[in-house]
Amino acid sequence: MSTPTTSDYLLLSRGQWDKASAKADIESAIEKFYAWYEAQIEKGRFKPGSRLTMEAALVTREGVSTDGPFAEGKEVIGGYWIIVAESLAAAAALAAESPVLLHGIRYEIRPLEAERGSAYRTTNETPVT
Repeated sequence: MSTPTTSDYLLLSRGQWDKASAKADIESAIEKFYAWYEAQIEKGRFKPGSRLTMEAALVTREGVSTDGPFAEGKEVIGGYWIIVAESLAAAAALAAESPVLLHGIRYEIRPLEAERGSAYRTTNETPVT
């Protein structure tokens, strides 16, 4: 019997807590999240990730700016994690189990490419014509 092939998927935690959620409910969801997350690491379904601080820098051709915010509140990225799964659908199904989703946090999941970038290959960085 062959072992299923897995890939790594970047999970970005986006958004902010619902204003209508009580702090105690949010704190409980956070505690449940970390218990769930650590169990997924033990099962090999997640690799370690991290919360992100509020400090940031924006680097562009014009230079470096540290006087953000650089995105609207609804676009805030609060952290990132790596899911190990057989498909994007399987990664999304696993992420859908997260206890914090009930309180306004959303996840964006993207497959990680092993291939080097190239200006000659169409990617998400290629301008739409």
